Amino acid sequence: MTQAPASLTLSLPDAEATTALGEALSERLTPGDVLLLDGPIGSGKTHLARAMIHAALAREGRFEDVPSPTFTLVQVYDTAEFEIWHADLYRLGHPQEVIELGLDDAMQNAVCLIEWPDRLGDLTPQGALHFTWQAEGEGRALTLTGPAKRLAELADHPQIRTLLKP
Repeated sequence: MTQAPASLTLSLPDAEATTALGEALSERLTPGDVLLLDGPIGSGKTHLARAMIHAALAREGRFEDVPSPTFTLVQVYDTAEFEIWHADLYRLGHPQEVIELGLDDAMQNAVCLIEWPDRLGDLTPQGALHFTWQAEGEGRALTLTGPAKRLAELADHPQIRTLLKP
């Protein structure tokens, strides 16, 4: 049985708020989470992904450079709990290329942070969390859409609650 989708909107007035959101989200990630990061170039997709990855690695006392996967398409990071796949699908021409990258399997067992998710086509998993950025003054508004129960679990984090728009 599929859960009805729900949404919540966060206010991200600056890069520090985006970093704080990424750190908070990283504490709530579980294998099989697929985060679809959707917005124009420069909206904060890669910044949020980097913050989540850095925070997950920092909990293990590690630091790694987290480059944008624009040219490599996928970067994989191993943590003690799960793999994190950071994908930038901008350069893909057909959803079949997602399978060639192994991303379809990773979406089952790893945490996947996917920029330009429209390239997934029919391979977009049900239950994925869709993050959509929009300009808001000097900052951004970020709308999260996905299963109501999962969004409630994420929004239960004190840092995320402070970013919720009324």
